Amino acid sequence: MSQIPTLSLEPKPIWKNFEALNAVPRPSKKEDRVIAFMRAFGESLKLPTLVDELGNVVIKKPATPGMENRPTVILQSHLDMVHQKNAGTDFDFNTEGIRSTIQGEWVTAEGTTLGADNGIGVAAIMAVLEADDLKHPPIEALFTIDEETGMTGAKGLDASMLEGSILLNLDSEEDDELTIGCAGGIDSNTQMDYMEEAPPVNSTALQLTVRGLKGGHSGMDIHKGRANANKLMNRLLYKTGEPYGLRIASIDGGSLRNAIPRESVAIVVVPNGHLTAFLEAFEARRREMLSEFAAIEPGMTIEQAETTLPEKVMRLEDQEKVLAALYAVPNGVWRMSPDIPNLVETSSSLARVIVKDGSFVTQSLQRSSIESGKHDVAAAVRAAFEAAGATVVNDGDYPGWAPDADSKIMRTMEGLYKDLFDDAPKVSACHAGLECGILSQHMPELDMISFGPTIHHAHSPDEQVHIASVQKFWRYLVGALERI
Repeated sequence: MSQIPTLSLEPKPIWKNFEALNAVPRPSKKEDRVIAFMRAFGESLKLPTLVDELGNVVIKKPATPGMENRPTVILQSHLDMVHQKNAGTDFDFNTEGIRSTIQGEWVTAEGTTLGADNGIGVAAIMAVLEADDLKHPPIEALFTIDEETGMTGAKGLDASMLEGSILLNLDSEEDDELTIGCAGGIDSNTQMDYMEEAPPVNSTALQLTVRGLKGGHSGMDIHKGRANANKLMNRLLYKTGEPYGLRIASIDGGSLRNAIPRESVAIVVVPNGHLTAFLEAFEARRREMLSEFAAIEPGMTIEQAETTLPEKVMRLEDQEKVLAALYAVPNGVWRMSPDIPNLVETSSSLARVIVKDGSFVTQSLQRSSIESGKHDVAAAVRAAFEAAGATVVNDGDYPGWAPDADSKIMRTMEGLYKDLFDDAPKVSACHAGLECGILSQHMPELDMISFGPTIHHAHSPDEQVHIASVQKFWRYLVGALERI
């Protein structure tokens, strides 16, 4: 692993601003420091800087001489980032800045998410704002908050701050793609109280652990067949109460609503008379699952170890309902698009499972490029949990972004890509949630497109951005501002 600082990389204006941004803790819902950072940045350049009630920041830069009459362009990225770290990584996201490193052709972070999603986009916009050697039309830089946990910044944006007619969203993750549409989403949050009782006498407590999974973005990576730690843990527990007398004391699986869960830990109790048989069955299932996912999850581990006997366990009747619901709830691809090749149309991700102190809680996120599909899969999730007696609340509903086949900016960007790189870009929709759909509700006349550098494994500690693609992205962005 090279320790060469990213400040040595080209283009220097992007990496300088990326490191400055990553020095500021910026978790979703806690963006006060990065909002203040961005306000100070705009004011230091003596550019008009506006902040709405939610904390969305707009910085305006006049056109370079001779381009004053061109359409005003909105450059848009989000300030917050997903916080994930590897087990055993000592890191406090609320107080520490991200520690980026160089690994060959990639920039990554030391045991945590990197924040390239969407920090590279933010840094590129900062570089445009402070540059004095670029040709560009009037620019409005829009930095939204809370994209990763509900897009509340885009939803509540004070659109009166903006006048632009073209929007360049810099939040895509393949440098040869132009995104002209995206999925909408909805959260399904469940809760159910359960009865607790004393564990069986003459029993042994075990800690069961599933970890080392790749995880990733629950939209962009949902079609890759990666294992879901919550689903794997449930396979270990399902139907083990009856033959082995297993009782669940607690489950803690997953972390963020929009990340494929990488880890799950359960505390269970097994009567001593069934312990040997249970451990044999556990080992058989462990080998079975490791073999099943060997090609795609080479780092996965499934372990058991004795632990302190808990005071309470879940009542068996409630345990059977909970495990059945978790088995039945859909997870992964629900339907592929019949219109766009290789595009996931509808999906669901079981992101969080908590069993603790008499309360069973789950979080899942459903996505679809069509509204009916989104609500169809959300209904399937609701049915599974309501059958167990849980209450299901849907919130965070946001619209998709329908592709516009007549988009002028799409044609401009296609032509520019061919001129710069002697190749045709891929023009497609994506299964992730972008803010474009919401922003178009505020400003229906906007002509929009999304592009960005190549970023792999967003929303996981394996997140990395390709160095050469950042150079390509910068060349493309600068060319677009000159051509529009």
